Amino acid sequence: MNSFHFPLSRSDAEALDARDPLAHCRAAFALPEGITYLVGHSLGPATQGALLALQRAADEGWVRDRVSAWNSANWIGLAEQVGAKLARLIGAGERDVLVCDSVSVNLFKLAASAQPLAAARRLVVEEDEFPTDQYILEGLSSMTGVELVRAEAGKGVAELKGGVLVKSLVNYRTGEVADVAGDEAAAQAGGGLIVWDLSHATGVLDVRLKAWGARLAAGCTYKYLNGGPGAPAFVFVDEALAPELASPLPGWMGHAAAFDFKSTYQPKEGVARFAAGTPPILSLAALDGALEIFHGLNMADVQEKARRLSQMCLMLAEKAELKISCPLEADRRGGHISVRHCEGYAVVRAMADWGIEADFRAPDTIRFGLSPLFLSYAEVWDAMQELTEILETRSWDKACYREKAVVT
Repeated sequence: MNSFHFPLSRSDAEALDARDPLAHCRAAFALPEGITYLVGHSLGPATQGALLALQRAADEGWVRDRVSAWNSANWIGLAEQVGAKLARLIGAGERDVLVCDSVSVNLFKLAASAQPLAAARRLVVEEDEFPTDQYILEGLSSMTGVELVRAEAGKGVAELKGGVLVKSLVNYRTGEVADVAGDEAAAQAGGGLIVWDLSHATGVLDVRLKAWGARLAAGCTYKYLNGGPGAPAFVFVDEALAPELASPLPGWMGHAAAFDFKSTYQPKEGVARFAAGTPPILSLAALDGALEIFHGLNMADVQEKARRLSQMCLMLAEKAELKISCPLEADRRGGHISVRHCEGYAVVRAMADWGIEADFRAPDTIRFGLSPLFLSYAEVWDAMQELTEILETRSWDKACYREKAVVT
């Protein structure tokens, strides 16, 4: 790990904080004092903007205008409006992104609509992919009879062979980043399509879907975008491909003239055809407010800080003799790092009692989310020093810390 030498001290971390172009963002978050929140890769904390937007939507829309707010507050156009804001963060056109449904539902819609355009009746997913991605393809395969191939980790494109692959840009467990441009070139050369899962990438990496040649993607908004628990997901469809796709869930909000209430279906143009049911307005409003924090930010700065934070974290984790289970090269990592400990769950529970919140993934992985908008270098340095003390003193070794909660 010779590449992880900087910073070497807390004073080095403080020096980075002093010239951090993102330092002002911390004030926008409603975070309690005394907590180091290293779980932004799982659930981003509330922003002041999100809370204000949610309150405004409730008071001025739901309470004051009621049903007329679909027009007066443009609730009917909110999913596309928020999608246009989000588009900049993933390098997409404003008309190519729609906020709707969940990641699972959106992956189903995209994979099902892409299959008829693929050169082969073949669905591919890697064996270390996030479980919901695997379950969705398994279900789609059983419904349609299309062959499902579970490829080895990193071998999805090689096994594509003209089919449809669902693949995460950032692996949920290891944090490893895929080569989107290279994978897309290979897939398209063979008549295949890739549906990218951007859940662990959006809002923390400098994503450039158009430039990389990506055509289909979905992702969540409650991680680095801080949209709130259960916030709606999003769909990206390249404008050139959209007219060829037919959603397998043609709901009325995806109809070209929803309020004509026709018996036959005619899809909207572009990505909007992937809308299905009535949008969750309060959640959309909160997300709209949360996205305000990204206004004017350079995503290259966001990515650089995330990788510097993870670089420092890995150096200190190695000193604490934790097993590293993520790429060591900074440009191959997303916004979180993964380490392993045989009693990882107990360690995470002990950290929480010290005011350090991280998460655990079975069987032995501890993940630290290095959200660059609200974390400082000195704060993360201190958290890792405290973790080292927890490990050295074995203060995690208590029966109460081994009692599993439902959510880990």
